[in-house]
Amino acid sequence: MILDLLEKIFTFDSNAPLLFTQFYFWVFFAFVFAGFALLQNKILLRNTFLFFVSLFFYYKTGGLFVLILIFTTFFNFFQGKLIYKTEENKKRQGHLVTGLIVNLFFLCYFKYAYFINDVLNNLFGLNLKIFDAFAWIGNVLAGKERFDVAGIMLPVGISFYTFQNISYLMDVFRKKVKPVNEILNFGFYVSFFPQLVAGPIIRASEFIPQIYRKYRLGRKQFGMAVFLIMNGLAKKIILSDYIAVNFVDRVFENPSMFSGFENLFALFAYSLQVYADFSGYTDIAIGVAMLMGFYLPKNFDSPYKAANAGNFWKRWHISLSRWLQDYLYIPLGGNRKVTFATYFLIITIALIAFILSGSLLVGALILSAVAGLVYVARKYPDKRKKIDTNLNMMNVMLIGGLWHGASWNFMIWGGLNGLGILVYKFWRDWSPATRVWVLFGLTLSAGLLVRFFPLPVFNIALVWVTGLFVGTLIRWIYHLSGGRHAFRYLETAWAVLQTFVFISFTRLFFRAGSNLNPAEANQTAWDTAKNMVNQIGGTWDVSLIGSMINEYRYVFSLFAIGMIIHWLPEKLKRKYRLMFAQMPLPLMALIVIIAVFIIYQFITADLQTFIYFQF
Repeated sequence: MILDLLEKIFTFDSNAPLLFTQFYFWVFFAFVFAGFALLQNKILLRNTFLFFVSLFFYYKTGGLFVLILIFTTFFNFFQGKLIYKTEENKKRQGHLVTGLIVNLFFLCYFKYAYFINDVLNNLFGLNLKIFDAFAWIGNVLAGKERFDVAGIMLPVGISFYTFQNISYLMDVFRKKVKPVNEILNFGFYVSFFPQLVAGPIIRASEFIPQIYRKYRLGRKQFGMAVFLIMNGLAKKIILSDYIAVNFVDRVFENPSMFSGFENLFALFAYSLQVYADFSGYTDIAIGVAMLMGFYLPKNFDSPYKAANAGNFWKRWHISLSRWLQDYLYIPLGGNRKVTFATYFLIITIALIAFILSGSLLVGALILSAVAGLVYVARKYPDKRKKIDTNLNMMNVMLIGGLWHGASWNFMIWGGLNGLGILVYKFWRDWSPATRVWVLFGLTLSAGLLVRFFPLPVFNIALVWVTGLFVGTLIRWIYHLSGGRHAFRYLETAWAVLQTFVFISFTRLFFRAGSNLNPAEANQTAWDTAKNMVNQIGGTWDVSLIGSMINEYRYVFSLFAIGMIIHWLPEKLKRKYRLMFAQMPLPLMALIVIIAVFIIYQFITADLQTFIYFQF
């Protein structure tokens, strides 16, 4: 019996990964924290201990893919030292490029193998099949057919720790940080278990100084850490999992079986679900790290309070947005200029769009739009800087989409978000009258399309632009009549609502197919998106909406509660967080016990992994 228990503890079970929402994780953390308490101020021993327990955590979550993590840890440790000690700039650049190639090789192999296979087959008329070389090597070493070589599985969290390794090499190259001297300390930085598999992405320059500090945890920090952990569990289990299992997943699996109203609400509910899931994970990660005296960066800042798409991306997955800005947007030229890399990426993305969509027209449209922008930039030098900035920004958004996966749905999702940012940049420069006339033209165009080409997608466009036109017209008339600030909160609320609607509709392409095998994601995602658009833009039976709301009353209630809490003023949120953090420990313990009891009433029968594990 004891041997069976030990086997269960120390072997990997793909059906039972070590998740924050499992009781076993908190048992694991209790042992980790006990060991940490004994070693807390013996820096190297403490970091060594945390490195090995982090490897164990990753093994229990991702199995033998821990070998990839170990290899990249050793490689980047020595590559960072090589970059730092090399004085000649060209050689330093060469070592950096080598490091980037090796890191991106593993990311591309596991994440984009299906896409690369499709590219080669389509371009050269080949019939290549996916073959997992690493599984084959494992079979050779094991002396038997233990691993399946016919498909490539994605290691949990590979995007996150790859980006951390790249940031380390870049920061060493830029001399923002000195290389870590001990491999065990560096391994701790790369593999720190709270954020290892789903972020937030930690920068070398921000986290490495912390690994040399002695442990210190104030009373307020302890209370805040406990609050974050409980808040994250509530977000994940009560909001995300319950809404997903009892409504969202059902609709996305077969949109045609549900009404237009149900499909539309599924989009909005998924926006809350993915936020509660991802921010819930990072809340728990930040809280667990804080209990051990380490501080991870803030990853979310009430993103659905954003009044435009650009502001949304300053509030959502902040660590990724900052990473892309510092290590991609600025090297491309940022808001100063375009570079050769800018055009190279545009051409590459156009080729990718053509291959993923199977339509030459798609690639041609992208290149034509870029050519038009370049022409305008050359003909009108005063507009050049703005156009250059937009080209670099669009590249970053499209690459951000591809970071989530090489499939057509992620390309569309990234492109739509980039387009939303571009539209807002033009919008804010227009006068109120120009905005009204532009929206009037769009509303008229949408109406004509519905009249002569009655397609569901045009129905959706007509409803949306009509709403925008009416709201903008009312605002214009209000300002013409002398109004200034009395209704500014109403204007902000209107902008926040429109941004939420826009972001939710882009999520149609994010959610559809995102949890599928890459070999089938493109077609399935497109079919799901098309069916949902057809239902939403089709004929509605308004008389049934009341009965639908009643049938899913618990889902609607949780959605309303979640959004209300999300939209609470930040001052109020900060106040009740501090109130909890500073309350007497017996009272805090009682509240935690009650909260845990309530949270675990919502646990679903099937294990719900975190959404961003697959990225």
